[in-house]
Amino acid sequence: MSDLEKQIENLDLDKKIKDLRKKNKWSQQKLAEKSGLAYNTVTKIEQGAAIHPTIQTVIKLAGAFEVSVDELIVKKTKKKS
Repeated sequence: MSDLEKQIENLDLDKKIKDLRKKNKWSQQKLAEKSGLAYNTVTKIEQGAAIHPTIQTVIKLAGAFEVSVDELIVKKTKKKS
């Protein structure tokens, strides 16, 4: 497992994917079709059961949502005043 893949597991990817999917008003099946992933993969990611999604999976999800990979995997930090 690459360092990047290890980092992905701790980034609330499940919540980000679910939020983006709902924002787009897509079903899990629709996301699976748009991303080229299996329906089971999408559901496992959203449930947090896919602990180590591959970078290829993250790239496909980013492509489906038309966002950068960074937007999916980079933690937003609050700026201190």
